[in-house]
Amino acid sequence: QVQLVESGGGLVQAGGSLRLSCAAAGRLFSINDMAWYRQAPGKQRELVSSITRSGSTRYADFVKGRFTISRDNAKNTMYLQMNSLKPEDTGVYYCNVNVPPYWYWGRGTQVTVSS
Repeated sequence: QVQLVESGGGLVQAGGSLRLSCAAAGRLFSINDMAWYRQAPGKQRELVSSITRSGSTRYADFVKGRFTISRDNAKNTMYLQMNSLKPEDTGVYYCNVNVPPYWYWGRGTQVTVSS
């Protein structure tokens, strides 16, 4: 079993920054891809960014240039540095981790950006 714990969410004004963390624990033989998703009220969950074990990254167009994903394989932890936050970035942010052959979800951390 794998447990994921997100942290770092909160309330911030537009233009501000937050840094999210996702720590994995449990039976971690090898973590492959890791990703951040978000879900705004009344909307579907959407992919924000992903990172492979070797560090290759991908970003949704709506966060390119503002968010940076990273990971520390030794600590089994993933990060999301979020800068220039906008009110439309408000939502619950979830981490999603591939420990083959399964994908695991965290419980999410709330990010609220006020205008």
